[in-house]
Amino acid sequence: MYDVGNLSNLPHLKSMQSQTMHAFEAFDRAAMAPGAIPRRYKELIALGVALTTQCPYSLEIHRTNAQNAGVTEAEIAEVIFIAASMRATSAIAHGTHLVGAQKKTSR
Repeated sequence: MYDVGNLSNLPHLKSMQSQTMHAFEAFDRAAMAPGAIPRRYKELIALGVALTTQCPYSLEIHRTNAQNAGVTEAEIAEVIFIAASMRATSAIAHGTHLVGAQKKTSR
């Protein structure tokens, strides 16, 4: 299902929803433009989010963008473990909704 070649379908999608796609593209460009956060850091953030959401398309696109922005492999490796930590933390935090449930229902 996940084939980077599927991104070639974007023009077709855009043709069916051109106004919405134009708005998205403008938003994406604005979000990723250099500002208070330099482009290289934005690409590292994007990689961390892509790892967390497990989007193979974003991983590929932002890996290339990060490399073009001068991000090192060591920085990418660090982002991988930050994302892993965030996913694990999320599971633990959500797990607090499960423990103690018996205590609450027996009151």
